[in-house]
Amino acid sequence: MTRTADVAIVGAGLVGLATAHALATTHRLRVVVLEKEGHVAAHQSSHNSGVIHSGLYYAPGSFRARLCTDGRVRMVDFCRAHGIAHDVCGKLVVATREEELPRLETLLARGRENGLDVRAVDPAEMRAIEPHVGGIRALVVPEAGIADYPGVARALADGIAGRGGAIECRAAFRDARHDGPHVRVRVSDGEWQVGALVACAGLHSDRVAAACGLRSDIVIAPFRGEYYTLAPERQSLVRHLIYPVPDPRFPFLGVHFTRMAQGGVEAGPNAVIALAREGYTWGDVSPRDLLDAARSPGLRRFVRTHFSTGLTEIHRSLSTARFAATLARLVPAVTVADLRPGGSGVRAMALNPDGSLVDDFAFAEAERMVHVLNAPSPAATASLAIGHHVSSRVVARLT
Repeated sequence: MTRTADVAIVGAGLVGLATAHALATTHRLRVVVLEKEGHVAAHQSSHNSGVIHSGLYYAPGSFRARLCTDGRVRMVDFCRAHGIAHDVCGKLVVATREEELPRLETLLARGRENGLDVRAVDPAEMRAIEPHVGGIRALVVPEAGIADYPGVARALADGIAGRGGAIECRAAFRDARHDGPHVRVRVSDGEWQVGALVACAGLHSDRVAAACGLRSDIVIAPFRGEYYTLAPERQSLVRHLIYPVPDPRFPFLGVHFTRMAQGGVEAGPNAVIALAREGYTWGDVSPRDLLDAARSPGLRRFVRTHFSTGLTEIHRSLSTARFAATLARLVPAVTVADLRPGGSGVRAMALNPDGSLVDDFAFAEAERMVHVLNAPSPAATASLAIGHHVSSRVVARLT
């Protein structure tokens, strides 16, 4: 039997749930969220560093800058309203070498252009904030913080259910097609007839788009980030968040320290190409995913461009000593003995055919469909703002 709803959302991560929540609460539509796993927020949304990003790094005027700024405020308000663990604790971005100082100044200017109360501090003030930090100069970013994102996902799911929406777990998406004024969505346990479809499929966004008949050059490449935690007796080495100055040759922020919303201190992540789109360890291998990667000219070009850096990341993945040495640039007292194995996450990195990164949130529309093709960091921070943005696009498709 075909079931019906006003809007179907593919993917019960933070972006999908936030979109469904906005559609159900603001626009009072009947929504169904279709999720292939057995629970919400099974992948990127619960395998990230738990940071509320400030918006420091993103090009002014971009989706990432605007939606991060809006989303950060929305996220803090949502956590307060629902009693979810969070703390706007601020962070340091630390330069450890002279050659990093020009990049630190660029970040300072960008942060101010994005409306942040960011300021530069000398070593004495750095150590007043973080007594064990190393480095020669830093930025203080007071707007950054931490949040329990799995808790946010559960609260969003409760809100959707409270508005008459449905979250269908173990309902893997198969395909969708237009059928007059409706969209027919086929999932592993049957079919839905809806007025519109929203795809927030994260690591599978390119495949879901193709199964909906949408043509796009974007290809998703999975990158695993691995974490350690500090031993309980060494957690006093870190009070807030401590980040390095990002390396512009590589599209990640570098290993850093994060005080976690539920307690403890996390260190990481690195960034290595995963052997499966949901490959959380080196032993997770998907022949289909590897074949798709081998066929992707964008990924082949990306690997060639960043080959040396990629080898460094693999070395850091396989060597705790190497990982500890990288962390010690930020907090010199950290040693191998202080680290405990942590979890890992897989980022969905969208690549263009020329091997360049899609450096912003990316959306695509077709008749009665909206696809979130790329939602990298700071998607968790920005999720409520992304949901508001996408829901407005969906409503326009229904009228």
